[in-house]
Amino acid sequence: MRFSEAKQGRVFVIRLEDGDIIHEEIENFAKEQSISYGALIIIGGADTGSKLVVGPKNGRATLISPMEKMLTNVHEVTGTGTIFPNEKGTPVLHMHMACGREASTITGCVRKGVKVWHIMEVILFELTESTGRRILDTQTGFELLEP
Repeated sequence: MRFSEAKQGRVFVIRLEDGDIIHEEIENFAKEQSISYGALIIIGGADTGSKLVVGPKNGRATLISPMEKMLTNVHEVTGTGTIFPNEKGTPVLHMHMACGREASTITGCVRKGVKVWHIMEVILFELTESTGRRILDTQTGFELLEP
């Protein structure tokens, strides 16, 4: 386990609009508001055609091959995530959400493009005095959080 300590800064209440792409809007907002570190919760609707990363094809393979799932209809969503800067200092969102419709749910990472259906509500808790960074791990190809 690795860890560091942070303090809570500002709290933002955000409404994403119909057609917004979640990770693009939140990362742009973070840049505009000078937010380098944060934690988020989100609820609302995801539109048809949204894409989620739903896991690697083989969890222990040397070469990680991500699987994607496209939503074929509107889904109710709830999610949580973090914002930490990458090696260039750019705030990067890492958010997973559960997308449900009737009796089925798909859970995955929003990085491939989840599109808002009408509205999504976000509460963003800014973290201050953090030293966390997302550092590229050459073995996995992921930008891993280094607290």
